[in-house]
Amino acid sequence: MKSLITILGPTACGKTMFAAHLAHALDGEILSADSRQIYKQMDIGTGKDLTEYTIRGRFIPYHLIDIREPGDKYTLFDYQHDFHAAYTDILSRGKRPILCGGTGLYIESVLKGYNLPDVPVNPALRQSLEEKSIDELTQILQGYRPLHNTTDTDTKKRAIRAIEIADFESKQASSVCSFPPLESTILGLHIDRTLRREKITSRLKSRIQEGMIEEVKQIIDSGVSPDDLIYYGLEYKFVTLHVVGILRYEEMFRQLEIAIHQFAKRQMTWFRGMERRGFTIHWIDTMLPLEQKLEQAYSLIEK
Repeated sequence: MKSLITILGPTACGKTMFAAHLAHALDGEILSADSRQIYKQMDIGTGKDLTEYTIRGRFIPYHLIDIREPGDKYTLFDYQHDFHAAYTDILSRGKRPILCGGTGLYIESVLKGYNLPDVPVNPALRQSLEEKSIDELTQILQGYRPLHNTTDTDTKKRAIRAIEIADFESKQASSVCSFPPLESTILGLHIDRTLRREKITSRLKSRIQEGMIEEVKQIIDSGVSPDDLIYYGLEYKFVTLHVVGILRYEEMFRQLEIAIHQFAKRQMTWFRGMERRGFTIHWIDTMLPLEQKLEQAYSLIEK
């Protein structure tokens, strides 16, 4: 039996509630795979639905939610490290890890074990190299390592970045990790396209009524720039554009609704791509009664 369970599916298919009930039954804890739920304050727009983590009076522990401040830039490399720290902790306590979310890149990066050295920009090094010629940059790069990839020196910009990476790796090699692939039972929640569209529209209306516009205003008032919020896309992009006066309410709603539909379609394209890349996803109809969905999940997990 594989220790990790993965629950994926497009937005508005009911992943959180299903994962929480499964965790309740299996003494599990949830690892979020959502690229925006990592941010504090961004609650309504990201659909954290934190009340759904309490099942029959028992709180289901979750991880990788509310771990960064709005405005922070969070990378895939950051996610891998945070995921593995939480995953190891869950296993060490004898609990069942359940990865749940709709960010396909996050899910695939930990299941496949992407090797992503995190090489930050080195402004001082860049400045010291700026005036040098391509030939000089090539010689510097060869001082770090044999030059196998000639495209590294196609342009000065590429050569400087290659030196930056080589310099970083020469000093930080011991901290660059390669995480192993993880075996997982992958459960996908399937939702009919027409129903998905209805749920997206209904949920958008509910989130606005719950105070999504006020949430964006509060985040901006706390010191986060509108440009930083727009960077996060979807709800935060279009609601921010409305709050700063660029979009009227009707325009905001219409454009956001279309963008979420397109996002759900891209999610499904990614998941189908995962299947082509060798992952087995066991699809469960999200409209089945909860107990029936859980029974299907149990039988797949036990195989």
